[in-house]
Amino acid sequence: MFINKFDFIKNKSGFRVTLTLAAIFFILMLVFALHRFYTFYASYDQGLFDQIFWNTIHGHLFQSSLSSGQSSAFTKDGQPQTVFYSHLGQHFVIDFLLWIPIYALFPTGATLVVLQVALITAAGLVLYSLARHYLPPSIAVLIVGSFYGANAVIGPTFANFYEHCQIPLFVFSLLLALEKRKWGLFWLFTILTLGIREDTGIILFGIGLYLVFIRRFITLGVALCLLSFGYVTLVTNTIMPLFSNDNSRLYVSDFFSQFVPGNKNPSTLQLLWGILTKPQELLKSLFVPFDRRAKYLLGQWLPLAFIPAISPVAWIVTGPPLLELLIQQRIVALSMSIRYALTIVPGLLYGTILWWSQHQKRFKPQFRRWWIRCIALSMIFAITSSPNRAFYFLIPDSIHPWVYIPLTRQWEHVGHIRSLMNFIPADASVSATTDLLPHLATRRGIIRLPALQLRMDSKEVVDVDYAFADLWIIQQYQPAFKGERQQLRDFLIFIDQLLTQNRYGLIDVQDGVVLLQKKVASQPQAMAQWLKLREELKQQM
Repeated sequence: MFINKFDFIKNKSGFRVTLTLAAIFFILMLVFALHRFYTFYASYDQGLFDQIFWNTIHGHLFQSSLSSGQSSAFTKDGQPQTVFYSHLGQHFVIDFLLWIPIYALFPTGATLVVLQVALITAAGLVLYSLARHYLPPSIAVLIVGSFYGANAVIGPTFANFYEHCQIPLFVFSLLLALEKRKWGLFWLFTILTLGIREDTGIILFGIGLYLVFIRRFITLGVALCLLSFGYVTLVTNTIMPLFSNDNSRLYVSDFFSQFVPGNKNPSTLQLLWGILTKPQELLKSLFVPFDRRAKYLLGQWLPLAFIPAISPVAWIVTGPPLLELLIQQRIVALSMSIRYALTIVPGLLYGTILWWSQHQKRFKPQFRRWWIRCIALSMIFAITSSPNRAFYFLIPDSIHPWVYIPLTRQWEHVGHIRSLMNFIPADASVSATTDLLPHLATRRGIIRLPALQLRMDSKEVVDVDYAFADLWIIQQYQPAFKGERQQLRDFLIFIDQLLTQNRYGLIDVQDGVVLLQKKVASQPQAMAQWLKLREELKQQM
């Protein structure tokens, strides 16, 4: 109804091409994203959000023991993880309630994979209507092609499910409502954008700045800036601390520590003051290391033929969210395949649309061919980087030493994992390695190995019922990656200790996958298989 009301189909030919692009994007992304999920390449956050949705439909709103595993109480204070921990203390993700009815119909992690791909695909359709408000079909279609072909869109869509997948759809819809002067819908999507996460108000702040600077809707721009600033301040300093102090202890203090040195529990207002009063630190954070920042911006601009680099609107709208990324202490903040890249995508596209609205005479066949080559190159970069290991079976993770897992071998391994998973009751508590978590998350108690203790609803701290470790996948990557090599050593010691202490017993060992159960005697055949596997792994390290 929203799309039809805004004359979405202004040109049937352009719209048909857009639908074709959307269908191709949806089918290809969904096939490879589901394949990644079902071959156990999804990881921690996929399981975390699956458990949040599962708990919510069972009356435990936004609770997750996996989210508790990332809390400051666990990571910094050493307290046991809890099944009743509220994720809202880390991120205020109230828009998830929109998708609860869908998840309730299909309560599985694969539903979230489909949802993420569908939201990104739908955003491209709204983008076409936004572009057509200013541009002819020929340019509007290339704008959509740039979106679907952007590394910053393909990579995060292949990633674990995350709240950021809602950003393009809601922000494009907000901008479309703005252009059509549909103020009711404008404020609806403003509220929905704020509800994505506690810090998405920064995106709205950039839009507000644009409205003020161009003197288009000054009052609206000021209102949007005040609303976004007030919302972020209220939620992070008043509402989220009601659940926990993790947002300040985990994110503000760690990711922006250069602006709040020595403060272990800073507020967002203290962070803002630190940014304003430390200009030298701000400049350093913005430009150092310069090569990494330049590479990131070039990657973002590439599918749009670098037009955002010369678009004042693109710089204004993306300024606030880009600033948030640049000043973070984390390298992953500037990764093209991580969810954060989506935060500046709408601003770049909107700035490009407005630039072309004033320079349509420059859209000549030569430039069109150049633009298509840029989109193709962006797609090549996205595919060859195997974002989030979505193409692990096509592209080796390492050449020297050789690390590559054939498709048939991985699916053979999946069969062994599934066989062992059948031993675990649906209501049992589990601790598992990262790759196994998304497929076991629809339960009240689940944590990541090597943690074993969990505080249940009764407030009693207990050992989980089962420990489940996939050592084979770690074995495949350990020749080239030090982290996996150390992790494999640690797990061998850890499992030996559990068996020596008679804390857990071996149920079965298949293809490097180990299943243990609390307070049972080890099966003789499983013990023999474990001893054989342990020697094999030790020889390889």
